[in-house]
Amino acid sequence: MRRLQTTDANLNNQPIEGWNVIRRVAPYLWPEDKPWVKRRVVLAMVALFASKLVAVVGPMLYKLVVDALSGEAGDAMLLALGAVGLTVAYGMARLMTNGFQQLRDVIFAKVGQGALRQLALETFTHIHRLSMRYHITRKTGGLSRIIERGVKGVDFLLRFLLFSIGPLILELLMIAVILLWHFGFSYLGVVAVTIAIYIWFTFKVTEWRVRIRKEMNEQDTDANQKAIDSLLNFETVKYFGAEAREAGRYDGAMALYEKAALKTAYTLGFLNFGQAFVITTGLVLVMVMAALGVQDGTLTTGDFVMINAYMIQITMPLNFLGSVYREIRQAMVDMGEMFDLLEQPPDVADKKGAKVLNVKSGEVVFDTVSFGYDAERAILKGVSLTVSGGETVAIVGSSGSGKSTIGRLLFRFYDVSGGAIRIDDQDIRDVTQDSLHDAIGVVPQDTVLFNDTIRYNIAYGRDGASEDEIIAVAKAAKIHDFIMGLPEGYDTQVGERGLKLSGGEKQRVGIARTLLKNPPILLLDEATSALDTDTERDIQSELKAMGKGRTVLTIAHRLSTIADADRIVVLEKGEIVEQGTHEALLARAGRYAQLWARQQAEEQAA
Repeated sequence: MRRLQTTDANLNNQPIEGWNVIRRVAPYLWPEDKPWVKRRVVLAMVALFASKLVAVVGPMLYKLVVDALSGEAGDAMLLALGAVGLTVAYGMARLMTNGFQQLRDVIFAKVGQGALRQLALETFTHIHRLSMRYHITRKTGGLSRIIERGVKGVDFLLRFLLFSIGPLILELLMIAVILLWHFGFSYLGVVAVTIAIYIWFTFKVTEWRVRIRKEMNEQDTDANQKAIDSLLNFETVKYFGAEAREAGRYDGAMALYEKAALKTAYTLGFLNFGQAFVITTGLVLVMVMAALGVQDGTLTTGDFVMINAYMIQITMPLNFLGSVYREIRQAMVDMGEMFDLLEQPPDVADKKGAKVLNVKSGEVVFDTVSFGYDAERAILKGVSLTVSGGETVAIVGSSGSGKSTIGRLLFRFYDVSGGAIRIDDQDIRDVTQDSLHDAIGVVPQDTVLFNDTIRYNIAYGRDGASEDEIIAVAKAAKIHDFIMGLPEGYDTQVGERGLKLSGGEKQRVGIARTLLKNPPILLLDEATSALDTDTERDIQSELKAMGKGRTVLTIAHRLSTIADADRIVVLEKGEIVEQGTHEALLARAGRYAQLWARQQAEEQAA
């Protein structure tokens, strides 16, 4: 099945499977730092052993009841107890078997749920640690399905490795001892051969089915990814009248899933019938042997009933073993995918012993920075730029010149290929990413909001912000009056990705939450591109006021918004071709003057 190994560092990684998966899961079952988990596991195993012990005794009591009723009981004590007393004892044994099983589940429940929670949190945290390079290539729908199946697989594996395979072996050994002691080697031989054939058949067919199940999972992931991708791009689908096309894409993926699912269903039927044939054949052979023993007087009617009860008792867990083995193999496939995801190393990681960024003046230095998203195509070619503390520098240029890349490198979404970026003489690769991100406030061109309230989205700028602070930044971003005009005010839901708000409204919410963050360094990436002229003018004045005493990097396409910057840097094909104030650059009549003249002509034409 496809692995989510999208980074170059992981293309040669081997998928995690089989015993490697069990080794990864084992620490959740026996963690060194959680003695309470070990105690619960031990107590659960004690309850399990007790339930199996009582379960093995049950058929022996059943035999004694039958012998007492048929008059074949020769023991005086059994005669004294009578059929009624033995029947009550048999009933108590069955009840105790179930009681110990339930006690086992109750004791272990906290262990299983705790492991699920811990693993889900680790996976969620790890995904957020992965670099931008990974996230721009991932498929959200497929990723969510892999995580969902993987976490469920861990719960299954923890529970059934502990409570199915080991207990089944223990129960079979107990029954084998009783068969050998009470009936002889011939009976044990038939039962042993039956079990061996059953296990061999089950494992062989299941291995075949696992390959088919992998294919089904792959198609399931692909169909889910296509569905989510289409829904996330709902507006684009509508713009191009592509509803039928999207339905066709989705149906095509589901058709492949249906084909694989049918193979899975058909092979399951073959497996179940084969298992039933093997078990039934062994059961009939043993029962015929026991019937002949009763006829010649070497066995009692109770013996016949007891061996029948033991064969049924063996049949049930063996049938269960078949399904458990199938589920364990499937769980391993699912968990292997999830653990592959957890093995993905982030492209950008904190150095060992990385220090917290100490921002004093906020000076930002790009020292001969080179970078390319792909090794074959360079985006920045030896860019050197110093932004003094408190200075506002605008970066302009034609599309593809590398403007937005500078912002991504400063925020350390990627590491530079050559050169260095420093803040107050500290290489950003030597400081923690958390402290770097805390020091930089970003207003992106495309503001994406959480599917929550307007209050939540603004308050996202700083955890624990008060209501007054939220309202203050909303006023500064010129969105407070709009919010108060809504029926639910700040409690208004914005919809998925903020689709219930206009582009300008979303951008003002984004500006408000960055104002709330109050960072020493600001990165404005086309921050007012979605606003009308009047609103843009108002917010530009607020952003200008916000930038006082801070280092501001503005990435702009609309040159009129950055004419008053302290310095304007012009990028072309990944290199700085000129820089200076607006007036100085116009006077130079170079590339900036050309861009300015073109935009002025376009605006006049509009």
